Amino acid sequence: MGKITENVKRLLSEVPEGVEVVAAAKTRTADEILEVLDAGISKIGENYVQEALTVYESVGKKAQWHFIGHLQSNKVVQVVPIFDMIETVDSAKLARKIDKYAKLNNKIMSILIEVNSGREPQKNGVMPEDVENLVREIAPLSHTKLLGLMTMGPFTGDPEDARPYFVETRRIFDHIKSLQIPHVDMKYLSMGMSNSYKVAIEEGANVIRVGTKLFGERACKYE
Repeated sequence: MGKITENVKRLLSEVPEGVEVVAAAKTRTADEILEVLDAGISKIGENYVQEALTVYESVGKKAQWHFIGHLQSNKVVQVVPIFDMIETVDSAKLARKIDKYAKLNNKIMSILIEVNSGREPQKNGVMPEDVENLVREIAPLSHTKLLGLMTMGPFTGDPEDARPYFVETRRIFDHIKSLQIPHVDMKYLSMGMSNSYKVAIEEGANVIRVGTKLFGERACKYE
């Protein structure tokens, strides 16, 4: 059994029923991704379009593909055909462009709204107070389906530092859900990464995005 397979089995044994794992595959090879899939995780998260296109050639529809990085408007045309969900929608303009290309590809694109739960100026995402208005603006789009919220949380060593961010995003999630806005299905709350997923689950996450804990440390780091 390979190290990645061991890591996947261990994580899946720890994660409560009902919580879905997205393997965050930034900088990872197609072979590493295929090992994760063989070990029992079906969802692969990619941050960069070019990397995704490269590994997609080898992996294809064996995975469900989640876009989890910042999506530039000019990359939508490449992302829509191959991805199953875009977790990082942060403007109505971006949502409309996704909707346009989803229609051209004859598909309904699942999306999450990215919440800047820490109100950090260097991060992408919608400010907490603006989420409801954005939901109402994009809900009527015919070829996107809003299925929940996503947040990053801080990149710190102490998982407890992330808890207030997760609490805030859960509060917004519950509020939007209670509004019962037509064409909106608050199903997924995507929070937590390798260092913070346990805290995220405690605060209501049912999707976690885990990379290093599955694949090991990266040979090179972007951030």
